Amino acid sequence: MSISNDLRQAVLQAAIQGKLTKQLPEDGNAKDLLEQIKVEKAKLIKEGKLKKEKPLPEITEDEIPFDIPENWKWCRLGEVASIFGGKRIPAGRTLTTEDTGHKYIRVSDMKNESIITDGLMFVPEDIFPTISRYIINKEDVYITVAGTIGRVGKIPVELDGANLTENADRIVFKKINQDWLIKCLGSMVVQCQILDVTTKVGQPKLAIKRIQELIIPIPPFAEQKRIVAKVEELMARIDELEKTEKELEALKKAFPADMKASLLQAAMQGKLTEQLSEDGSAKDLIEQIKAEKVKLIKEGKIKKEKPLPEITEDEKPFDIPENWEWCRIDDVVKKNIKRGKSPTYATQGSVLVFAQKCNVKTGGINLELAQYLDESKLSKYPDEEFMEDEDIVVNSTGRGTLGRVGLFSNTGNSIRVVPDSHVTVIRSIKGVYSRYLYYLLKSYQKNLEGMGDGSTNQTELKPLVLRMAILPLPPLAEQKRIVEKLEKLLPLCDGLK
Repeated sequence: MSISNDLRQAVLQAAIQGKLTKQLPEDGNAKDLLEQIKVEKAKLIKEGKLKKEKPLPEITEDEIPFDIPENWKWCRLGEVASIFGGKRIPAGRTLTTEDTGHKYIRVSDMKNESIITDGLMFVPEDIFPTISRYIINKEDVYITVAGTIGRVGKIPVELDGANLTENADRIVFKKINQDWLIKCLGSMVVQCQILDVTTKVGQPKLAIKRIQELIIPIPPFAEQKRIVAKVEELMARIDELEKTEKELEALKKAFPADMKASLLQAAMQGKLTEQLSEDGSAKDLIEQIKAEKVKLIKEGKIKKEKPLPEITEDEKPFDIPENWEWCRIDDVVKKNIKRGKSPTYATQGSVLVFAQKCNVKTGGINLELAQYLDESKLSKYPDEEFMEDEDIVVNSTGRGTLGRVGLFSNTGNSIRVVPDSHVTVIRSIKGVYSRYLYYLLKSYQKNLEGMGDGSTNQTELKPLVLRMAILPLPPLAEQKRIVEKLEKLLPLCDGLK
């Protein structure tokens, strides 16, 4: 059983023990509610609308599985509801797919506490009179009694009055909340009772008598509604967890060799997020970025460089959504892409030097591995050379470290940091979310490792390689959604090892 299924059962168990809601004096007492139901049943029997049934056995102390709140009451299902069977069509006849107007609900249609209408069958016109009385209404609850036993749910409005299979029964009740009853009957305490009483002679079958004798806790009516609201709120959260579980499981099956790489690849192809019309187009974003770069060049904050060639169709490795655009990494930075300077070190100081070893193999940044800069050399470092929060660092030399990508965080750290000559810093421009650019480069990391130039011992990743690298650029809002999705899923990958 998955975590989400365990949680669902835990929620239902807490619900039927009265642990999800407060018991309020104004709700009254379930004892009074049971008296009202008893009076109502007696009235219907007197009017000939219900058959008088044999008295149900008293509930013994040994049968009560747990304590419930003082204003609740244990009862047998037959005390608060009447159970009616369905009916099979005559032997030798079959249902039809032709819409005769007489819908027929089978056990196979009963799923997820409702009815699946795809593939619904119909009763042929000529045999309808023989089973016309065996129906189920939208106010009732169904319970399956053969095949898959104990499944419960409600009838959609459009199937109100449909014919019911002989393999399910109809639970009819008044003054009980329908959703509460479904949750209660679906809980483990009732499902275990069903398992215990299911006959094992020939084909297992759940008899009406056994359904009537099921023991259930009854809260006051107002609390029933509160419990349902609370259960639905918690189930919605569990559904989200299950969705994440399923997304991860699907990715695990599709890409067993390298889950993280597969997630990153899917993200950069627009496959992890929806493309929303309100996000606009990356084409407009690129125009804004171009204007920003012109401004930065004019202000002397970045150096104008020789234009890079247009991106050719052959360079594009995969298709991207229509509102995305391809561009080069050089197009989306506000600092010229280049390596740091060769430092002179000191035993102490106020400036650290970020070396390639600070970009650790296991992920993350470790400034404890940094050394101090000789501050007599500070004049060599203009303001833009000091590393900023969320700068992306790429190791540009070294066997086994070349191409490694990290994200620098300087939050809450008063000490200043400069990169050394073995590290290239990439700083995203306004309109490009730095974490999106970081994950993009992480998705390229294996390729970057093989793009070094030079001899075996002196391999280096030249800044031009990074400048020329192309990236799929979504609108800013989607960049943030992609990062949010990745930061939710990537940590879960570690648990799959």
